[in-house]
Amino acid sequence: MDWKTLAIVFGTVFLAELGDKTQLATVLFATDKEVSKWLVFVGASLALIATSAVGVLGGGLIGQYVDERALRTVAGIGFIVIGIWTLLR
Repeated sequence: MDWKTLAIVFGTVFLAELGDKTQLATVLFATDKEVSKWLVFVGASLALIATSAVGVLGGGLIGQYVDERALRTVAGIGFIVIGIWTLLR
């Protein structure tokens, strides 16, 4: 097992998810006193696993047809555009 890759992926996704709207939605569900915290945890975990699976499968498929460098460039430009849009909003 490539522990370095695992650590990089975990760290990147963990930091990206901290404080984002998904985590905030999970916090809101967990504040309901009538809802099982375990069910909120399991539901949120399954949702993250499902979206990660879509990302991995989609990335694998796209990677067969598009150069990795081009994907990085498009992703980088996309993040910059979103950042500028967020600042101007």
